[in-house]
Formats: sequence, structure tokens, C-alpha cells
Amino acid sequence: MTETRERIEGCCKKLRLRRLTDNLDQVKETDPEKYLLSLLEMEVENRNRARIERSIKTAGFYTMKTLEGFQFDAVTVPAGLSPESLESLKFIDDHHNLILYGNVGTGKTHLATALGIEACRKDYKVGFYRTAALVNLLTALHDGGELDKFMKKIEKLDLLICDEWGYVPVNRDGAQLLFQVVSACYEKRSLIITTNLDFSRWSNIFLDETMTTAMIDRLVHYSHLLIFDGESHRVRTSLMRR
Repeated sequence: MTETRERIEGCCKKLRLRRLTDNLDQVKETDPEKYLLSLLEMEVENRNRARIERSIKTAGFYTMKTLEGFQFDAVTVPAGLSPESLESLKFIDDHHNLILYGNVGTGKTHLATALGIEACRKDYKVGFYRTAALVNLLTALHDGGELDKFMKKIEKLDLLICDEWGYVPVNRDGAQLLFQVVSACYEKRSLIITTNLDFSRWSNIFLDETMTTAMIDRLVHYSHLLIFDGESHRVRTSLMRR
């Protein structure tokens, strides 16, 4: 390694541009300004890629799904929305919610995850939780006196995704904690909920009819309902069926 190369690496380290030196031999430009521009653009691209990867990891997705190739054929999209407007994530800017309702295996989690990952790529802050796991976490934090810290984390999100809403019954204390999360999001950040239960059955899951009514009221005020019809994708493509 030449003395010049060592000095460059030393400067990059002090300026926190350590990856910049990785691309020194990749740039083919001879003009000094174009060489520097290419080098800096590579650094920006690397940082953007790393930022997106961190955002996706922090969000807590269980699987990686994208909007590319997602079929809306069996999804009833309400008036005022379209696949294109969903992909643009305008609903996040408007602080609107999406309720994805339909049978198990019809693509609700796929679409919720894909929208969440697209949001991470566009620099929104996203959190993804299975609802039962979220309730367990809220209960543990409440019992440990650390709920306020978590709620501050929720308040920094642009989009909160609650998957499998209503799949597992929730006790009264857990339901009240979940209600706090919904209230914290109301008119300030967007929610995506995936569920196979219609609203009339929510009180059977959350066990408090008054609170459930208040929760539904907050959720539907600025919500779009997407209905997923059709057969379960997992059943349709299962080995047993083949």
C-alpha cells in the first residue's frame, strides 16, 4: 500500500467515510471532478442501501415480500384507492389506515409486508408485529414499568403494521394496552391491520364491548377496507393438493 493510499484511508476514517476507500479502484474516470463525483455517488448509494437494510431489520418483518408481481385480482379495493396509489404510500402521508380483511391465506400479510418494506425503502419508519406477540410485549413492558419507553418508540413511527389481528383471544388488560397503541396512532400515524374477523366479532376477542367499540371508532374513521376474496394460496399450491 502506498503512502498516499494510507493517508487517504486515514482521512476517510477521520471523516467517517471508511467505505469510500473500497471504491477507489472501481472508478474509471480520469477527470478529477468526475472521479470525485463518481466516488461520492457510490458512497451515497452504499449508505442508502445500508439505511434501508437497517430500517427493514428494525421494523421486525418475519418474511421479505415485495409489491412486484402481487396480484390484486382477488382483492376488492375501495373507491379512491388503486394499486398504484397504494404503492405510492400516499395513505401514510395522509395518516390513513388500511384494514385488510379476508380468509386465511389470501395474501393479506403479503401485501401488508410488501407495503411496509416499500415504506422502509422510502425512508418511513415502520414497525411490524403479530398482534398476539405485540400484546404479550405490551403486557411484559407494563408489568416491568417500561411501557412509556415503548410508547415513545411507537410515536416515532410513520406506519405500524399489526398482523393476524384477532387470531388469538386477548384478555381485558391486554386489550386495554392495545387500545392505548391504537389511540396513540389515531390521526398521527398510519396503521395496517390484517384480520379474518368482521367488526361484529371483535368484542368476542377483546372481551370489553365498550372499549372495542371505541377502538373500532378510531380505526375506521380514517380507514380504507380492502377485502380479500378467493381461495387460500397455501391450499391452492399445497403438495397434498397436487
